[in-house]
Amino acid sequence: SSSSSSSSQSPDETLRSFANLDHTRSRRTGFPEAVFAEGKSPRQVAAILDDMAEKVNEKVRISLQGGPREAKTPLATSESSSHYAILATRVSQQQFEELSHFPLLNGSLTYHETARIVSMRASELPQTVPHDDTEVQTPASALPKIVVACAGTTDIPVSEEAAVTLECAGCEVDRIYDAGVAGLYRIINALPRLQDRSVGAVIVCAGMDGALPSVVGGLVSVPVVAVPTSIGYGASFGGVSALLTMLNSCAPGVGVVNIDNGFGAAALAFKCIQRRT
Repeated sequence: SSSSSSSSQSPDETLRSFANLDHTRSRRTGFPEAVFAEGKSPRQVAAILDDMAEKVNEKVRISLQGGPREAKTPLATSESSSHYAILATRVSQQQFEELSHFPLLNGSLTYHETARIVSMRASELPQTVPHDDTEVQTPASALPKIVVACAGTTDIPVSEEAAVTLECAGCEVDRIYDAGVAGLYRIINALPRLQDRSVGAVIVCAGMDGALPSVVGGLVSVPVVAVPTSIGYGASFGGVSALLTMLNSCAPGVGVVNIDNGFGAAALAFKCIQRRT
């Protein structure tokens, strides 16, 4: 049977039967591969995460012991933390509970319930490398801050997907939630935070009419990443209405990602704030 044949395979063989992981993505593109857990079994997610953690542990050992120049990455700065971020997105509470039953050899898991994200800390990472929002460090050389804003409370899960992703990559995040255009004073009151010199990009999540990113885009000098959410009544068409509004923004410097794609917004904003040398 298929179950008996899979049990006779080595862990590497089992993994290769359903996944071909891109372990060099962070070095190549500046942002790590993440596991889209929706539609995958808990066993598959566990195997993928554990393999990713094993590769991070290998990189840590090379970096600490000395090795080829191209393989070495500094461990103590937020700018390098993205190289060690291990994430699974769209993880339900039930899926996480099932996932927790599988033994992991190379790290430990943290579940971010609102964001529906599982982050994994590789076991050999020094404590100087941040893993989640409780460990983010902000040294003088840190990357610019990213603001994550949303129009309504129901947009928070998508906003948290973006915020937690950024924090696991070593970014400082400032959250401005429930600041939609129906009460315009709320986003106006947040202008000092939006226009702070330490901010390098702003992510704005909104459903319904999707107007908030255009408002913010007309108030800040940094890139704005707009995220339409699937929140709204019938004619919102599951976020399509907000998406079209954002694509037609008259405010310059607003980029748009797919509906509910908080992770994609985080990756784009992260790339916007990278220092080029």
